[in-house]
Amino acid sequence: MIENTDQAPPRRRSKPRRRNKTKPVVKIPQIERGQLQSPFTPLTPLDEEQLEFVHNVSLQILEEQGIEVLGDLALEAFRNAGADVSKGGIVKMDRALVLETIAHAPKEFDLIGRNPENTMRCGGNAINFGLVSGPPNVHDCINGRRAGSIEDFKTLIKLGQHFNVIGFFGNQAVAPTDLPVGTRHLDTTFHSLTLSDKPFLATGIGGGRARDAVELAAIAHGIPLQDLSVPIVMTNININSPRKLDDAMAYGAMQMAMLGQAVVVTPFTLMGAMTPATMAGALAQQNAEALLGIALTQLTRKGAPVVYGGFTSNVDMRSGAPAFGTPENALANIAGGQLARKYGLPYRTSACNASNTVDAQATWETQMSLWSAVMGHGNLIYHAAGWLEGGLVASFEKLVIDCEMLQHMAMMLKPLKINLEEVGLDAMQHVGPGGHFFGCDHTMARYKNAFYEPFLSDWQNHENWQLAGAKDATARATETWQKALQEYEPPALDASVAEELKAYLAKRSEQLGNNEPTLLPT
Repeated sequence: MIENTDQAPPRRRSKPRRRNKTKPVVKIPQIERGQLQSPFTPLTPLDEEQLEFVHNVSLQILEEQGIEVLGDLALEAFRNAGADVSKGGIVKMDRALVLETIAHAPKEFDLIGRNPENTMRCGGNAINFGLVSGPPNVHDCINGRRAGSIEDFKTLIKLGQHFNVIGFFGNQAVAPTDLPVGTRHLDTTFHSLTLSDKPFLATGIGGGRARDAVELAAIAHGIPLQDLSVPIVMTNININSPRKLDDAMAYGAMQMAMLGQAVVVTPFTLMGAMTPATMAGALAQQNAEALLGIALTQLTRKGAPVVYGGFTSNVDMRSGAPAFGTPENALANIAGGQLARKYGLPYRTSACNASNTVDAQATWETQMSLWSAVMGHGNLIYHAAGWLEGGLVASFEKLVIDCEMLQHMAMMLKPLKINLEEVGLDAMQHVGPGGHFFGCDHTMARYKNAFYEPFLSDWQNHENWQLAGAKDATARATETWQKALQEYEPPALDASVAEELKAYLAKRSEQLGNNEPTLLPT
């Protein structure tokens, strides 16, 4: 039988139209902001005899070999204190003078955030995670690798403000290479104060930059400079290992100390390059250099807040490139904490890696250095989010992956609740043998507080994971940092304060031009 081809085809039943329902906005899951405290006893890779040995050899270095110091004002401070200052600027200090001088430094202090709720404790068992600091380049999987710009700097500050686990910002999240060298510190300080209300470290290369940072921070806090009595800004200075403190670093530290602001003194010591190729030699030299820088802050102003910094690792002897996340780096992180506690000082360390891309190597090296920094009771853990290529790059994807790891670490640092109510005997009785606890009242009452919800993990089975697009952690991190920028909310700032900050920038930019800022005596 031939079908009638003229017959209209049967009409398909139209599917009922779905109403456009607005999906609920799900924000990136985060831990709450707050000061982290380590409940654990710090690890001690050095026994008492070894610790005392490093201490004594460090003092021997200061007494017999000394450290070269540049800058007449710094040399004058050491000379007036009774140190031996040679014509070549080599400063030698008697061990009694060293120990007497550094004893004036406070054991703990608070760095006040523009938002007082973000105030950071430095010392004791307090732990604070900091954003990447210092790279000249940035990278993300959308725009690729490039020289850092002021827009990249602003993006990093926004991300650091958004992620609650980040407690502070380092000297410079990335170098804004599109701005003049002589005035870019004004812009970075301004954006650190306006795009965030967390504590931060300002560029302290030279007394003028340090002075500018303090003046700007005082404006933002609404405190006249002459009335400033608490630390509201910090800087980090590096000893140019081996055994050299240049005038820019010395004057930056002195200016901060004059104004009662905090200084982190960090020797940059790489075994086999800037120190002997042994852990013993590296720790002894690191300690000698740190003690001299700390002494300078106290000779400038007794009781000025200061932090003992350590940045010791090894190098790849084939290329000379720094290595991080190695066993040597981890041991140095922990041993540095022992030395800081011996002198009763807060401790700064780092969580770095040497990988050139956001991969498994970057993650395991960061985990290695992060664990050692935490278990060494680092009060300030620098470069904890976003560090890549041994410090040459600030990576947006690495920042997100690091924040995930930091949130896990923060949850682990929370004190355990061990009592009868938490055990849940009634829940056990209710569920009975062979049941499950997913929906019982005891579980539901604690779900949000007891279980951390990762923002990069994917719990789908392999088949569904493939159907969903098979995105790895790096790809999901790309989506997450973009979402974080969408969720970012600028902290409140009075319009009159913002105008005063801008006026200061305009005035100082005109004064400085492209000239290097010099020490501004107090």
